[in-house]
Amino acid sequence: MTSNPSLNDDQSAQVIALAMDLARDGKTNELAEFLDHGLAVDIQDADSNTLLMLAAYRGQAATVALLLDRGASPDLCNARGQSPIAGALFKGEDTVVALLVAAGADLDAGTPTARATAAMFGREHLLD
Repeated sequence: MTSNPSLNDDQSAQVIALAMDLARDGKTNELAEFLDHGLAVDIQDADSNTLLMLAAYRGQAATVALLLDRGASPDLCNARGQSPIAGALFKGEDTVVALLVAAGADLDAGTPTARATAAMFGREHLLD
């Protein structure tokens, strides 16, 4: 019986950085492989960004859908208090906003909240 060696801190940081890049770039199939091999769906980088946050902010709807299907929390805020849905609203990513609303994203989480962000940009209709 052989044992699987653990990743050291540098290797773990590299894996997380690579996964974050995959989420940001919308490389959904490649990211799914990481998740299939045990990467936590709500893993956070040094700035507390989640895979979902980065995919949402960049408008990667297919990646957002995968992450939500895999159980990603739509409400985890990053170190700056930003939520995925507020980021998607700020960037004008209507499809991503719809996915997050359907997943039950907390419209009052984060700073500014999704409601406040929508009001700033006249996009309140997306939250109905």
